[in-house]
Amino acid sequence: MEPTTRRRRAVAVVAACAAGLLALSGCASAHGGKRAQEAADALAAGHANTPRIKIAMVTHAGPGDTFWDLVRKGAQAAAAKDNVDLVYSADPNAANQANLVQNAIDQKVAGIAVTLAKPDAMKGVVTQAEKAGIPVVGLNAGIEDWKSQGLLEYFGQDDGIAGQELGDKLDQSGAKHVLCVIHEQGNVSLEDRCAGLKKTFHGRTDILYVNGTDMPSVKSTLTAKLQQDHSIDEIVTLGAPFALTAVQAESDAGSKARIATFDLNSDLVNAIKDGSIQLAVDQQPYLQGYLAIDGLWLYKYNGDTSGGGQAVLTGPAFVDKSNVASVAKFAADGTR
Repeated sequence: MEPTTRRRRAVAVVAACAAGLLALSGCASAHGGKRAQEAADALAAGHANTPRIKIAMVTHAGPGDTFWDLVRKGAQAAAAKDNVDLVYSADPNAANQANLVQNAIDQKVAGIAVTLAKPDAMKGVVTQAEKAGIPVVGLNAGIEDWKSQGLLEYFGQDDGIAGQELGDKLDQSGAKHVLCVIHEQGNVSLEDRCAGLKKTFHGRTDILYVNGTDMPSVKSTLTAKLQQDHSIDEIVTLGAPFALTAVQAESDAGSKARIATFDLNSDLVNAIKDGSIQLAVDQQPYLQGYLAIDGLWLYKYNGDTSGGGQAVLTGPAFVDKSNVASVAKFAADGTR
């Protein structure tokens, strides 16, 4: 299936009903009569008065990572609106993440939002949640696996498509030799980004694996690679902190390569402003966290699902010097 077709089918249902704005007539009136009024009444001045429920969010990365801090902020905003007790936990080790999901099942939560960065490791425990009657939604990682594992909905970016679109952009910019830096081997989302880039980029693409948990090591490994191969004219990193480290490595290596990255944070926005970073691929992590929690609340209290059986796409959006000012104010507030 062509990328444009897939994106049309995976409609980004992020306005109106999918954002939980049941008080708007367009959502409430669709049900008609008493039930519609009850749904509208559930949101009093933007805050639900539905019974308090507990929802767990279990991710493969967490506090201290600027990207995941944004995911969590979005989840917390939805939880505050929806009268939800949010239980957030994370672990980069897939087996440990699965144990955290099991803990949520044992707590008899009303719903679980989970990332499938390493889907095979999560399959068994997701099945256990579903057998326990707990609805599960996916976010951020696992777009190729959420349906087969029986998840209710998925909110995120198609990383393969995002990589392909970045490849097209780098072709247009005149790049000839790209180094794609993967900071966590085996993470399907990261692997898909570089694979997508390689599919559409007409020049040479090399993959460099680094230890993302050790930033000094990332810097030294990248510096050595740039010193070894002066033909590299584009560095693509898969997270904002790694792009900022790449700026340092480029300087140390005496390289003239441009730097593009996936994902944003406030420092990355400033780097785009000053020209040290060429562009960023934004998948809107705050929105992913928000929609995952709000989607579970909507399903619990109104039987709603989003996407029509397809993933709800939150990206890719490209941020460069032409539009960074419009994003900067939200980044300064800690939500982009």
